[in-house]
Amino acid sequence: MGLYAKHVLPKLIDLACGQPPMAGLRAEYVPRAQGNVLEVGIGSGHNLSHYRDASTVTGLDPAQELTAMASRRAAAIDAQVSILQASGEDIPADDGQFDSIVCTWTLCSIPNVSQALGEMRRVLKPGGRFYFIEHGLAPEPQVARWQRTLEPVWKVIGGGCHLTRQPALLLEDAGFDLAEKRTGYLPGPKPMAFMTHGVAVR
Repeated sequence: MGLYAKHVLPKLIDLACGQPPMAGLRAEYVPRAQGNVLEVGIGSGHNLSHYRDASTVTGLDPAQELTAMASRRAAAIDAQVSILQASGEDIPADDGQFDSIVCTWTLCSIPNVSQALGEMRRVLKPGGRFYFIEHGLAPEPQVARWQRTLEPVWKVIGGGCHLTRQPALLLEDAGFDLAEKRTGYLPGPKPMAFMTHGVAVR
């Protein structure tokens, strides 16, 4: 792991993911997660302060530097939280173990996203709710062209982050039903700011 990936990228991710418009979306969806909750891509832990009805929160992220930040944030809240350095592509949990899954700005950067969504569906109980907030391919052709042009470089500087994935289609292809879906831009450069968010059901 290079110096950029180890020391610079985690701080950039923490800063970028803490912006107020993103916090507003977190506050809309994360408090709805109930029971035993799995958060895939917990990152530096920005969602932790938003849990209200979670009995337990199990957070996964493959980046040691980010899970260390998340562990510090977990210590400041009342919920029972476990932070694991693990990938969504191989979730260390039993079938149907979780009542809810939370996944925010994560599907863009998982290398094998289809495998990860299959794992998430496996560990979510039947009828369980999947709360997601993701960025991805914009509907405007001009913005989409910029996304495709920028994506090779963006993946390098953004830790594998893709600009052109389509979260809703990925969820449906993995066997989830979309109960809620909204789209729109957050403030910022359009190639990075088109969001899809909502609730999927197993």
